[in-house]
Amino acid sequence: MKNTLKMILALVVVVATSAFTTVGTGYDIGDIATDFKLENIDGKMVSMADYKDAKGFIVIFTCNTCPYAVAYEDRVEALNKKYADKGYPVIAIMPNNTDVKPGDNMEAMKARAKAKGFTFPYLMDKGQKIYPQYGATKTPHVYVLEKTKKGPQVKYIGAIDDNYQDASAVTKTYVEDAVDALLDGKAVPETKTRAIGCSIKV
Repeated sequence: MKNTLKMILALVVVVATSAFTTVGTGYDIGDIATDFKLENIDGKMVSMADYKDAKGFIVIFTCNTCPYAVAYEDRVEALNKKYADKGYPVIAIMPNNTDVKPGDNMEAMKARAKAKGFTFPYLMDKGQKIYPQYGATKTPHVYVLEKTKKGPQVKYIGAIDDNYQDASAVTKTYVEDAVDALLDGKAVPETKTRAIGCSIKV
């Protein structure tokens, strides 16, 4: 009986630990991100290398169908309008399997971008090859990258801010703080936060 209880207890500990342990996949702070070449809603292929004058990038994994992603659309647009001219454009990538989520297919992406007036590229991760490289798990999930001689270096990973429900109630603007610090030549104040959103559909 004691042995059985010990085994059950051990199993509970393992399960509980694994639930709160992040798997060591994807990029970490300081890693160099590999470039991608993905189809945009205008039919053109887009990569980071296309942005010759950029100082870095705000890469956001997002989609049409997740209510969290939809709640952040205006804030993503605002980030691009604020930082694209300063050298940190937004690049949005839709990572979901469209067989599972047909509302995220290319036609739906085009319609959503037109309806919302997106000023940033909205790319499809066809074959779902890019989001695992980054280690993205949610929509939205943000990666702030800074251009270096070695390539685009990861400087921030996580959420856009601390209140997905109400933009007016935000007290911490993680992405803005990160980009502002990089533009000022300072260290990013908070390099990692927990991304809040829907799980990426595989």
